[in-house]
Amino acid sequence: MDDIEGPARDLANAIEAAIPDWVDRCVDQRYRSAFGAPPAAVTADARAAGQAALADVAPRVRALLAADIDAQVTTPLSLLRDAVRYPTAVLAAARVPPVARGRFEQERFPEDVYDLTPGTFGDFGPRVADAAIAWGAAKAWLHRRRHAAS
Repeated sequence: MDDIEGPARDLANAIEAAIPDWVDRCVDQRYRSAFGAPPAAVTADARAAGQAALADVAPRVRALLAADIDAQVTTPLSLLRDAVRYPTAVLAAARVPPVARGRFEQERFPEDVYDLTPGTFGDFGPRVADAAIAWGAAKAWLHRRRHAAS
């Protein structure tokens, strides 16, 4: 057993637990900024979008984290960034106006008109951030062990 399997599993579990709440938070915060408290229909749409994001993103994160580190061609955070489309769809359907974004954000994330793209694992909460640090350290240690010059 590689020393990364436990941290990878912990990160996958933390991400899986956090995705629906993150979608809810994104919708709630942006809706409130535009109009005040969201109506029940928007809250229900956010919950459904959170479950859809979970069903889409969590299996891809698990597959990535289960892969050998030398075969990982992306990062879990990049996969989480794909989840932005779920709260975005809810906000667009609720006619929430886009927010002002910086030039970098506009160029790098053109579809993210609500500026929801997570910058760090911490955007998904402290459990995800802590698990990501542990996984990153384990991955770096394993990489060093495998590839350090003798």
